[in-house]
Amino acid sequence: MTTATFSMQRVDPYSPPTEHLRLQEENPISQVQLTDGRVMWAITKHADVRAVLGDARFSSDRALPGHPMNRGGYGGTAAKLKQLIEMDPPEHTQQRVRVMGEFTVKKIAAMRPRIVEIVESTIDAMLASGSEADLVTALSLPVPSVVIAELLGVPYEDHDFFQVNSATFVEIDATMEQRIEAMGNLKAYIGDLVASRVENPGDDILSRQLAAGAGVEELTGLGFLLLIAGHETTANMISLSVATLLDRPDLLQQLRDDPSLVPGAVEELLRYFTIAEVGHQRLATADIEVGGTLIREGEAVYGFANVANRDPEVFPEPDKIDFTRGARNHVAFGFGPHQCLGQNLARLELEIVLEAVVRRIPTLRLAVPFREIPFKEHGPNYGVYALPVAW
Repeated sequence: MTTATFSMQRVDPYSPPTEHLRLQEENPISQVQLTDGRVMWAITKHADVRAVLGDARFSSDRALPGHPMNRGGYGGTAAKLKQLIEMDPPEHTQQRVRVMGEFTVKKIAAMRPRIVEIVESTIDAMLASGSEADLVTALSLPVPSVVIAELLGVPYEDHDFFQVNSATFVEIDATMEQRIEAMGNLKAYIGDLVASRVENPGDDILSRQLAAGAGVEELTGLGFLLLIAGHETTANMISLSVATLLDRPDLLQQLRDDPSLVPGAVEELLRYFTIAEVGHQRLATADIEVGGTLIREGEAVYGFANVANRDPEVFPEPDKIDFTRGARNHVAFGFGPHQCLGQNLARLELEIVLEAVVRRIPTLRLAVPFREIPFKEHGPNYGVYALPVAW
């Protein structure tokens, strides 16, 4: 069955799109037509989404004709600069194995003291600015921006350039031309940064990957991917998490009473919001059965992680936020060979930020009614454009 208008727009900030939930209940594997005209299989159950994301026969190679994310722009230079998320084995396996060591639990845990410093100093600056702020620009964006900049070895004097261009992606009034310009600025900057590391290696991920055998083009793609995937997504989760705590005083009080709940709160909020909206589109390269449904070679597939994380068969009372749920089996970071490389870093940043906000700003409150927060109703990542707060 094909629906004519399958929207990605959320009407409730606390819920995935109504049509996604309806499909999961009534027809969990079904062909749908998106509002842009594309037809693909919508996969909505937790087990089925994991099955698709874990099967390399569902290709991530966006250069393939028929891939749902191939919009005709994957020839020439774009194909040469293909990023890790756009690759299939064996190319993907080789490059991912090479960089995985940078993101182990042990390696990321060693970053905790520096991330704590970044978070504490960012909160210091926000509190020193007065009694009101936009949390997005004052905290949510700067923290992951500085962390990623240091990971890539961006010189301190370039941090402002880095943050200004990165922030353009989430500005509500930024034009498409401004977003494209900012993206071009950052790609060019990272290309120059990689080139400089060829001549003058340092103690950073780019230098270590060059030493491990990564090529310049591969590393430029990786650097840009880390920036986009590790910056906006984490910033969105910080904002959504704080907005939820301020809107739900009962949840905030739980963390004040027992700070040890923060790691569980991070996992539950990741499950609940599942902010990556478009990253799980694949192309079947063979006839494959999923959940009793045959998907033919050449057909497009979309794994809807947002409703997979609300699957009542896996998460009882899925619309309830429960910090003690133990939701590490969520698919907010994806699943399988393309599971988010930086998930350990994102978790650590979120834990440190939430703990610090709860501990340091006991009078923090929303400066506008919750309904007036400008949520991103549709787009590649869910979040808010601004979060006015006061203390």
